[in-house]
Amino acid sequence: MVLLLMSVTVLHLLTLAMLFIATTEKSSWVWTDGEITDLWYNCIHDNVTGNWLCAASNENDWLQAVQALMVFSVVFSSISFLVFLGQLFTMSKVGLFYFPGLCQVFAGFTSFAASLIFTFHRKEILEDSRDLSMGHFGYGFILAWSCVPLLLFSGVLYVHLRKRPRQT
Repeated sequence: MVLLLMSVTVLHLLTLAMLFIATTEKSSWVWTDGEITDLWYNCIHDNVTGNWLCAASNENDWLQAVQALMVFSVVFSSISFLVFLGQLFTMSKVGLFYFPGLCQVFAGFTSFAASLIFTFHRKEILEDSRDLSMGHFGYGFILAWSCVPLLLFSGVLYVHLRKRPRQT
């Protein structure tokens, strides 16, 4: 049982870290090695100074939907982890972890929706005159997609997990 609790905790922390990186990192769309776009900024690498020069992304409804859904996903997953820890240490004898599981499943669905919207509406989100075939999805986008099954699996594990009384 201890091994199961530790593995669920590690899986949860892993997915939370992946979600946070996918939401904040500058690599949702890569035009070239020196030009990238994420949910918040359009960045160009300055070879002279070696720094990234970033400007805020143009706001549109699809981009705001993706931003909000990814932030909600991080919030749901964080709440789920905090409630799980609280229940783990304060719950007496037998207890179920339904609420953390539900929050994890919601985090998975919001990440899924955000990734789906970015996939199908990238032309409107990027608002660039260039052909989209000149770029490709970055690792932030791939992280967001890979979080979806991990979050859903983690949520199902929480729903089936029970705190059992200690055997003496």
